[in-house]
Amino acid sequence: MEHGILLSGADNIDFMIHGVFKYSFFGHEVWITTTHVCVLIVMLLIIGFAIAANRQMAKAREVPEGFQNVVELIVEKLDAMVDTPMGKAAPKFYNYIGTIFIFILVSNISGLLGLRPPTADYGVTLPLGVLTFLLIHYNQFKYQKPKEIWEGMCSPLPPWLPIWLPINLISEIAVPISLSLRLFANVLSGTVMMALIYGLLPHIATLIWPAALHAYLDVFAGVLQSYVFAMLTMVFIANAADIQEE
Repeated sequence: MEHGILLSGADNIDFMIHGVFKYSFFGHEVWITTTHVCVLIVMLLIIGFAIAANRQMAKAREVPEGFQNVVELIVEKLDAMVDTPMGKAAPKFYNYIGTIFIFILVSNISGLLGLRPPTADYGVTLPLGVLTFLLIHYNQFKYQKPKEIWEGMCSPLPPWLPIWLPINLISEIAVPISLSLRLFANVLSGTVMMALIYGLLPHIATLIWPAALHAYLDVFAGVLQSYVFAMLTMVFIANAADIQEE
């Protein structure tokens, strides 16, 4: 059945998952998809902003104005976000927390630019979770003695009765999975909802009210999920390294 100019149908639903091109890698067919392209675009946007910010701060004025104000505001807010949960150790984590927050934020709101958010792909969020997992346990072994780690893994029972050890191990392994799935599921649900709206509603309707949904699903939910991921990362690291909040 043909659709009129004001009508839409299920055939028009596009979740923006496409293969761009493929190549052979050791006899295996490998595809470059829209996710790879969108990740590259997000990275170029962030790198471009970083280069512009670096050039601006190289000639910074004592009384900031214009773009310098924007850069200093972003740095101050990111540092303040890290200060509370990380306490005196905060300066060591400014770069990592700030980087993942900005990457996730730009990825989440990239739908406003017509891109498919990279974080709607589990192949993007899982590495972020694994990186955080590695950083958590690096700091745990750095700041805690093996005896303290063993006691924590056997908790709440005494260390000579490790009945809870398997359960605590599972809870540790679940950290990167829960972090990555939470971000992935929230962003993917928004992407699917917008695809359904644009695909099933009459074309004239998509010109009017989806802007409100973009404001919520891309902007509000995007900022919220970025903050949640960064905050949980800091809490896990602080707990593992036994960092005291100020």
